This record gives sequence, structure tokens and C-alpha cells, in this order.
Amino acid sequence: MGKVRVLFVCVENSNRSQMAQAFAAMYGGEAVESLSAGSRPSGKVNPKAIAAMAELGYDLTSHASKGLDDFNGTEIDAAVTMGCGDACPLVNAARRRDWQIPDPREMSPEEFRKVRDLIGAKVRELLNELGIER
Repeated sequence: MGKVRVLFVCVENSNRSQMAQAFAAMYGGEAVESLSAGSRPSGKVNPKAIAAMAELGYDLTSHASKGLDDFNGTEIDAAVTMGCGDACPLVNAARRRDWQIPDPREMSPEEFRKVRDLIGAKVRELLNELGIER
């Protein structure tokens, strides 16, 4: 069996979806191809997200904020949207989840970490659902 392809989508692709992509890579290893995109990408990864993931040993500085157009026609095993409401289009995915996760962009570092940890827990649950356990 090939890698399970998981796409995380939020509005700006600078916080939530970037962290989810990182957690899927951390927890899924070689079994997962983790991707992320934004419905209206900001063009940058938030320094707060970079700092929050660095605390867990993951380097987000190599990530880039990108749009959904990059994934047109791409087969996705699981697509997760994160609280982007009407701005989240449907992508061609075998499974879809919508996680209502608040945008941490303006939050204090402590609140930002709580959102980061929530995303990490939900990614772990999703990977277990998909039969990927580490």
C-alpha cells in the first residue's frame, strides 16, 4: 500500500493547517504524505506557528503558504478543513472531516499552544482512524 495522502485546509495556510501538516509528518512518518493549503493563502507561515512547533522539535521554516489550486486533480485520502466556513471548498477526497478549530493568529503564546496541542491530538486521532499507528 502506498502512502496515505492527507490534506489540511484553513483560510490563510499560515497557522492551523501548517501545524496539522507538521503533526501528520511527525506522527505518520513514512506512511503519510501530509499536505496543507489555504482557501485564501497569506503567502507566509506565521512566526508564532514556527515558534510553537519548534518547541516540539519541528522546523516549520521550510514550509510555504500555498493555495488549493496546487491540489486541483490530486487524489486525497483524507481532507480536513479547519473552521474556515464558506471559504472552504470541497476537494476530491475519499474522506472529509471538518474540525472547528479557532484561528490562533492573534492569541497569546499560551493560548496559541493550546490550539497547537488540540490540533496535535486531533491529527493523532485521524491517523489512528486511517490505520496509521506509531
